[in-house]
Amino acid sequence: MITNFIDAAAINKCLAENPAEYVNKCEEIYKQRIAEAAERIYMDRDRRPLVLLSGPSGSGKTTSAMRISRRLNEKGIPVHVISMDNYFLPDGAGNIPLDENGCVDLESPQRMDIPLFKEHLEKLWRREPVSMPKFSFKDQSRSSGKTIQRQKDEIIIIEGIHALDPEVTGDTEDFAACVYVSVRTRIKNSDGTLLHPRLIRLMRRLCRDKLFRGRNAAEVFAMLPSVTRGEDLYIMPHKTRADLDIDTFLAYEPSVYRAMLMDDLNDPEMLTPEVREHSELMKTLCELAPLESSMVPSDSLVREFIGGSSFKY
Repeated sequence: MITNFIDAAAINKCLAENPAEYVNKCEEIYKQRIAEAAERIYMDRDRRPLVLLSGPSGSGKTTSAMRISRRLNEKGIPVHVISMDNYFLPDGAGNIPLDENGCVDLESPQRMDIPLFKEHLEKLWRREPVSMPKFSFKDQSRSSGKTIQRQKDEIIIIEGIHALDPEVTGDTEDFAACVYVSVRTRIKNSDGTLLHPRLIRLMRRLCRDKLFRGRNAAEVFAMLPSVTRGEDLYIMPHKTRADLDIDTFLAYEPSVYRAMLMDDLNDPEMLTPEVREHSELMKTLCELAPLESSMVPSDSLVREFIGGSSFKY
C-alpha cells in the first residue's frame, strides 16, 4: 500500500497562504534527510570512508552528494566528490554496448571503463594517488584530469547511476557505504490518481534538458523509453544494496516546473504521441498553482535542474 503521498490541493493551499514559508519548510525536510544520512556516514567513517551514491536520472544525485559533503565539512571532515561520468568510455574505444534495436545503449554499465574504475576505487581505499580521467560529453572524448589522494580522515563520495552495481564496483561492503537517492513521494490529484515519482524526475529532466542540453520536450519524451529501460535493467535491481535511502522530493518543486513547462507542453508541435501518452503529468501540472523560480533558494536541489545554483556542478 502506498502511503507516501501529498495532495495537490494541499500544496496549492500552502503556496496561497505563504509561499516563502512553505518553500522553507520543504527545504528543511530535505535538509533533515541529508543531515541524517551524513550523520550515519560520519559515525562509520573509520570503517567505510568511501561513499557510493546512486540514483536514476533526475534524482538529484549531484546536489545530494554536495549537500552531504557540506554537512560533513561542518563536522570537520574533509570530503572529495567524484562523478562516475568521467569513467565513460570515449568514442572509438570499442565494445560500446548496443540495445536490442542496434542503437548505442546509453544507460548500460558497459559504457564505463570498469577495470579502470575498480582500480581507482581500490587505490582510493588504500590512500594511493589516482590520476583522474575527465570525460567530455560534447565530443565524447576522455582526457587526463587532476591527481587526487585520499588523506587521513577524508571521505570520498562517488556519485553516478551505476554506483551500486557490483559489476562496476566489485565487492565494496568492507570499505564503502552505499546511498540511494530518488523521488519517493507521489502527488495525489483531485480525482484520487497518484502521479508516479518517475514523472517528477521527468519534470526535472524536461527543465534541465531545455535549459542546458539543447533538447526540447518532444526530444526528451522520445528518449524516455530508453531511459526507463535502463533504469529497470541497470539501476533499480541494485537499490537494495543501499545502507541509506534519501527521498529527494520537495513538495513545492512541481509548481516551479509548471511555470517553466506549460507553454512548451501546450505547443501543438510538441504534442507527439509520446507526450500524449503521459497525460497524467499534464493533469498534475494543470492542477498545481505556478511558483516563480525566484522563490527557490540558491542551494536548493531544484537549482540542479533550473540553474542558478550556488554549488559548482
